[in-house]
Amino acid sequence: MPNSKLQAKEIRFMSRPRGGPSPENVAVVTVDLPDLQPGEVLVRNSFFSIDPYMRGRMNEGKSYILPFALGKALDGAAVGQVVQSRDAGFPPSAWVLSFCGWRDYFVAQASQLRVIDATQAPPSAYLGVLGATGLTAWVGLNDVAKIKQNETVFISAAAGAVGSVACQLAKLRGCQVVASAGSAAKVAFLKNQLQVDCAFNYRESDPLRQLEIAAPDGLHVYFDNTAGPQLEAALACMRNHGRIVMCGAISSYNAPAPGPQNLHQVIIRRLRLQGLLVADHLHRMPAFLAEMVPLLRAGKVLHQETVLHGIEKAPGAFISLLQPGDAHIGKLVIQV
Repeated sequence: MPNSKLQAKEIRFMSRPRGGPSPENVAVVTVDLPDLQPGEVLVRNSFFSIDPYMRGRMNEGKSYILPFALGKALDGAAVGQVVQSRDAGFPPSAWVLSFCGWRDYFVAQASQLRVIDATQAPPSAYLGVLGATGLTAWVGLNDVAKIKQNETVFISAAAGAVGSVACQLAKLRGCQVVASAGSAAKVAFLKNQLQVDCAFNYRESDPLRQLEIAAPDGLHVYFDNTAGPQLEAALACMRNHGRIVMCGAISSYNAPAPGPQNLHQVIIRRLRLQGLLVADHLHRMPAFLAEMVPLLRAGKVLHQETVLHGIEKAPGAFISLLQPGDAHIGKLVIQV
């Protein structure tokens, strides 16, 4: 089935950054799409995700996920609609989830796509609260930390994509939630919209002092999205046998940062620190959606996102996402 030599716009990775990424590391190019072969689908992206973990993929070297290849299009989670199809499971106009972001159109094998139900939630929600972002928060709290009612939970980068979902789930579990963020606007969002018990700006106040005030009896759980100074502060405030979910380390993504100087607290307080990669928990997606879709539809969970319009906005959005005081709240997505 020909596609009339449709052209697509994509963002290619051209050079590896040293320190923070810059616009020179990428290029926006136009390419001709091939004719569809049996088992292939042509998709027009509507939204794609911008995520901090992508910074690690810009480096060379072995990691838990393949690095971005020079001269090739960047990729990431995206939702779009089928335009043409040579697979019966993906009819035209069906909404699909893929890992083919950072482009407006693409051709993929049907096995690379998953149909989503856009009648249950806005399509972009499958990149955030109903996608890997939400699953990360859900698994981190339920399966890794195993939070219990009335526990005190500290969540850093709490106004971000994963952090904002984690705050809401911890509150729904009956926990006292202490949250940190990097601006007054984000702190206001945490207090006024997510209804956390305590929120503070880690850039304007000492995290250790804030935790001592908010949780004088100590923390049962720390959901760590930053590492660095906030991890050090949390270690000093953990209760005996506390649990720390190591989810992200955005404080050191652009440049190495010193580790906590008080790791001996792990021994003294008999703490459990466990790393979390959502790819290890994809089998939990059905159970996650069974809980989260009703919560979202009932208005008990807020679908918070920052939407920027136009594929050309993606590089600048990614660069700013990694900087202290970034203004984006919730899930950052590009509307193509």
